[in-house]
Amino acid sequence: MDLLLGDHLRSLLEAHAPPAFMLNEFCGWYIGKLNEDANPAAASRKTNGLELINSGGTCMNKRGLLDRLASGTVICAEGYLFELERRGYLQAGAYVPEVVLDFPEQVENLHRDFLRAGSDVIEAFTYYAHREKLRLIGRESDLERMNRQALAIAKKVAAEGDALVAGNICNTNIYEPNNKDSERQVRAMFEEQVGWAVDAGVDFIVAETIAWSGEAEIALDVIKQTKLPSVVTLALHRHGLMRDGAKPDEAAKRIEQRGADVVGLNCIRGIKTMMPFIEQIRKAVSIHVAALPVPYRTTTSEPTFESLTEKDAECAHCIPDGRSFPVALDPFTCNRFEIADFGREALALDIRYLGVCCGAGPHHIRALAEALGRKPAASRFSADMSKHYAYGNDKRLTQANREFAKEL
Repeated sequence: MDLLLGDHLRSLLEAHAPPAFMLNEFCGWYIGKLNEDANPAAASRKTNGLELINSGGTCMNKRGLLDRLASGTVICAEGYLFELERRGYLQAGAYVPEVVLDFPEQVENLHRDFLRAGSDVIEAFTYYAHREKLRLIGRESDLERMNRQALAIAKKVAAEGDALVAGNICNTNIYEPNNKDSERQVRAMFEEQVGWAVDAGVDFIVAETIAWSGEAEIALDVIKQTKLPSVVTLALHRHGLMRDGAKPDEAAKRIEQRGADVVGLNCIRGIKTMMPFIEQIRKAVSIHVAALPVPYRTTTSEPTFESLTEKDAECAHCIPDGRSFPVALDPFTCNRFEIADFGREALALDIRYLGVCCGAGPHHIRALAEALGRKPAASRFSADMSKHYAYGNDKRLTQANREFAKEL
């Protein structure tokens, strides 16, 4: 390998060789060692004298990300920030996932809700669990503990089903183009989080919600050193360009050329204002494409969920600063049928890595899964109006109530 691991990431890998990983990963490593003479490529990959677990080589023979994408779609539920804020366990504004340490059972429950709804991926809740964000709230000393806890929770829930575990890094908010010191700090932040993810034995790593091309490229460079599959999703703000002025399809092409396995867009934009760019990216690259919009009705005049404004004057007066983002977006929320339409539209374009970002609830993920022809566990409780007392058509319902339906 020409690329050298950062000092922090290398030390973590050396300190936590495969036998220190959890049971499934250890079994995959051990079986690979037994078969090494017969098939040197089996069960593991090597780089710089270090051996990394191939995520597919577990005792359960779990299929990896790329195998799954080669044969169909992969659903990745996101949206943990907004959903846990709505439930009263996370503060809007700083959006630091303190809930991982303060109320871990709530993170576990939400992971499980998304798993039951059809998510193929349990993404560790380490979005904004980076050094810069924790410094802002005075909890920098909790950085490593928060990341390791989030990864452990994700692995626990993923083991309850046939789900992959994804490590997660994101926008640092300190990146400055052509600033070597900034680039060094960003790289160091990514390396420590990726190091903890590798130590936990994740199946692949996501770099998400990144609006600077240069920052996305640094994130990818760090991920690639692990030899794990990489997903890079970019963020487009109001003007539909990366913050350095690059067009999204051009930025995605550069990410492809640097070796990403999946590239696309997530967050910021709703379905209608994201999908035209997704189609451009699909035409520009040959690798798999990801689309994870926010579930809000963005428009050409208000293309991002930050730019949405309340149109009802009777409601607008009570919103602080007149800004609907982030906690007065309820009137703009997409229903589950709109999410289902998104899934079908994306699949028709051969977009295979799909999800819903900030604002998503389990019902959105279930609707997406069902639109893709699946029947997850939560489909047991999908709507069935046949037995509704007035709108139903079950013969056991009273005729008087059925006739009263027009008065409701």
